[in-house]
Amino acid sequence: MSETHGDIGLKEGVTYSRVNDLVLNMLKPPTFGWYCLFFLAISAVCWGAASFTRQVLDGMQRAGINQPIAWGVYITNFVFWVGIAHSGTLISAILFLFRAKFRMPIYRLAEAMTVFAVLTAGLFPLIHVGRPWFAYWLLPYPNERALWPNFRSPLLWDVFAVSTYLTVSATFFYVGLIPDIAAARDKAKTFFRKLLYSITSLGWTGNHSQWKHYMSAYLFFAGLATPLVVSVHSVVSWDFAMGNVPGWHATIFPPYFVAGAIFSGVAMVLTLIIPLRKVFGLEELITPFHFEGMVKLILLTSGIVTYSYITEFYIAWFSNNPFERYQFWFRPFGDFKLAFWGMVFCNCVAPLTLWIKKLRRNIGYLFAISLVINVGMWLERFNIIFTSLSREFVPAAWGNYNFSWVETGITVGAFGWFSMFMLLFIKFFPAVAISEIKEIMPPPVREEGALEAH
Repeated sequence: MSETHGDIGLKEGVTYSRVNDLVLNMLKPPTFGWYCLFFLAISAVCWGAASFTRQVLDGMQRAGINQPIAWGVYITNFVFWVGIAHSGTLISAILFLFRAKFRMPIYRLAEAMTVFAVLTAGLFPLIHVGRPWFAYWLLPYPNERALWPNFRSPLLWDVFAVSTYLTVSATFFYVGLIPDIAAARDKAKTFFRKLLYSITSLGWTGNHSQWKHYMSAYLFFAGLATPLVVSVHSVVSWDFAMGNVPGWHATIFPPYFVAGAIFSGVAMVLTLIIPLRKVFGLEELITPFHFEGMVKLILLTSGIVTYSYITEFYIAWFSNNPFERYQFWFRPFGDFKLAFWGMVFCNCVAPLTLWIKKLRRNIGYLFAISLVINVGMWLERFNIIFTSLSREFVPAAWGNYNFSWVETGITVGAFGWFSMFMLLFIKFFPAVAISEIKEIMPPPVREEGALEAH
């Protein structure tokens, strides 16, 4: 491990001007590699759009949704992407309130990931309803017969929770960007970029009054966003917990879902930040010190998720409910057993290797583990939805699921949709927070009788 700057994790010798150069160099014109990745993302989006078009034209029979599994891959993807979005608010808001310094070079990308993941998650309820042109019925908007949605339905609560989360997260994200957009504006060389940054920086000059109001607004939004970390995925968990389905009707779901969301979200941050660090040469700003903090969050939330899995089985056994007992026998030994054991390995066993210092300091290994965790958390949502619906109360109504190429295409399209936004963001806006990194750095010092130029 290289020498770092005290307890802030930056490499020794990093100056204010060096921070500007490293971050703003990311905004240079796209390379051939960026165009290749963007082409792949757009191709995935087109595949997803073609699959969705086929489903709209032919009906929901094109998807694998059937009886008894009326919630399939689409709702699995919805819960997965909402979970991915949670770490951004955790890292940017809660860790900001606790003044955790390891968040500084990472939180901007986590915030961007939050906004884009929510935009991706919001697609799946529209896709799942089958007739998306009627999706406005979910809103409290009276039609010509003055009918209102059923406010007792947890699915309606999702609309409020996710839309509120998107609004607050996007506003918080944009407010934090303003000083760095102004730094990019001052360095911009093309007319288009100067115009873009001049508009989006809102006239920022960096005077005392602006910084005072900026810090007050940022602190306010951090406090406002903090309860959303708990509330949003708790509401998503109520989609399941409010139903009288074996394996769902449990009070453990809200904390279980929140911990799982943070777990998967932090893993996705690592998945994104590690290649970005390598490609743009950010090793001076993002060091093993920062990865250590992320690994601690992974170990904590992995332990909570593992404990929740064990608690689910204990509650099923202790309840003496034959339907619950059968459900939790079916998960590890039934038709979907490979998905269950894959989930256990990815979420419970594999993260334990991060207790070994040599492994958690290995950046390549961290990247591999982050991918494993992302797969495991998708399998977790798969297990919750598919196993419970396929084996409910009446054996005559039991059934399995037939996956379709349409669902595969839409799922791939969702990853392309998310990647498209991320690629555009890192090329047009600072993906690392310049102002907050400078805030924790030592002040400029005199060298050889002259003040160092920053």
